[in-house]
Amino acid sequence: MITGELKGKVDRVWDAFWSGGISNPLEVIEQLTYLLFIRRLDDIQTLEEKKARVAGGAVHNPVFLPGQTHLRWSQFKNTSPEVMHRTVAEEVFPFLRGLGDGTTYSEHMKDARFTIPTSALLSKVIDMLDKIPMADRDTNGDLYEYMLSKIASAGTNGQFRTPRHIINLMVKMTAPQPTDEICDPACGTAGFLVAASEYVRDTHADVLLDETQRKHFHASMFHGYDFDSTMLRIGSMNMLLHGIESPDIRYRDSLSEGASEDSDKYSLILANPPFAGSLDFESTSKDLQRVVTTKATELLFLALCIKLLRPGGRAAVIVPDGVLFDSTKAHRKLRQILVEEQKLEAVVKLPSGVFKPYASASTAILFFTRTDSGGTDDVWFYDLKTDGFSLDDKRTPTENSDLPDVLTRWEARSTTEKGRSRSAQSFLVAKAEIAEQHYDLSLYPYRRINDVHSEYRDPREILADLDVVKQSFAATNAELKALIS
Repeated sequence: MITGELKGKVDRVWDAFWSGGISNPLEVIEQLTYLLFIRRLDDIQTLEEKKARVAGGAVHNPVFLPGQTHLRWSQFKNTSPEVMHRTVAEEVFPFLRGLGDGTTYSEHMKDARFTIPTSALLSKVIDMLDKIPMADRDTNGDLYEYMLSKIASAGTNGQFRTPRHIINLMVKMTAPQPTDEICDPACGTAGFLVAASEYVRDTHADVLLDETQRKHFHASMFHGYDFDSTMLRIGSMNMLLHGIESPDIRYRDSLSEGASEDSDKYSLILANPPFAGSLDFESTSKDLQRVVTTKATELLFLALCIKLLRPGGRAAVIVPDGVLFDSTKAHRKLRQILVEEQKLEAVVKLPSGVFKPYASASTAILFFTRTDSGGTDDVWFYDLKTDGFSLDDKRTPTENSDLPDVLTRWEARSTTEKGRSRSAQSFLVAKAEIAEQHYDLSLYPYRRINDVHSEYRDPREILADLDVVKQSFAATNAELKALIS
């Protein structure tokens, strides 16, 4: 948790960009990411120089070679604003683009663009950033998360930032283990991967003590794809500042043919893939089209998650409500695959305001395990009504939250949950019953089956009742007219 003083410093940095003419939040974050990376390169070199002095040898793998000292943060920050701006624009950024040290961070710096327009703005921002302490991993991560929280507009292609508390819920329900290989095929700012890494650190305190395990944690445990180079840079920096040395964050259109090479690879998938839009059949992986013939991205991403999992792998994926009950052939087939061929474990219905102010989409989280041989017995449903924030555009914190209750009931789903009434906030439904409902995964058909007087009703039934009321009014009106005449 960062202090109010640190938040104030970040706010002043942000305000400096806005008053300096850069008002696009993503551009602000991108430029801050470059500057933080430049500062980190200098910190790495400084650490290696200290090691060399203690050991009495040469600097191991120097970032800056002889003649490049003036490119270091600690050097150019003390020059005049005009010299600083010229050095950063004409030398530091070309140096970044050609770094090529093989790390995921340098890979995403290949097309780094310097867009800070004036020497006064650059000098002010560097002076402010230099006063922010960056020695502690927790502080680094929290600071960057706070910066990301200031992105006030949704991304493109249907992307929008997943609230941190929803990410944490999904991570806790899937309980990542030190041996997992975790993937987010639409990673954006890498929020799911960061939360999973923090969970593993918190629940497995010895995870970084063993050399083999430590190497896995830093280099082969976390995988993310995105086709937005800005998001890749932001996501990589987010991982870096949360202490992950070399995550696998790659440019990739996850629904294209190239993604099939990672089939059967991961043991855990955490994702909130884009819902909006559709794709051409020609540009979509034929492997995915063999699973489900559709152009709907939400269905294709769900099919992709199944394919990316190794047998026994588990997933938590946010989907729009239409995936749960739409009656198209593709929707029904994919739901049938989850229920009959894999192991569908839970459907957690999210409140419709959870993504405001960016989107008002009604969504749910699907939890399933890839088995390729079935295994669905009872599916656990939970109707999450409040997440600790108001459900309007302001999203003001409130005292009411169902999140602790979700976790408590989730852990008891094989015991005390079995006896719950269908009118309760959570309940279990047998696979055979779901099949009878054409694999409908919305709450409403199952609430209605055993509890006719429940306050929960299928919206389609309500609309039908309204039609009956309209017809009744029309008939009464006709009778009155007849009497008057």
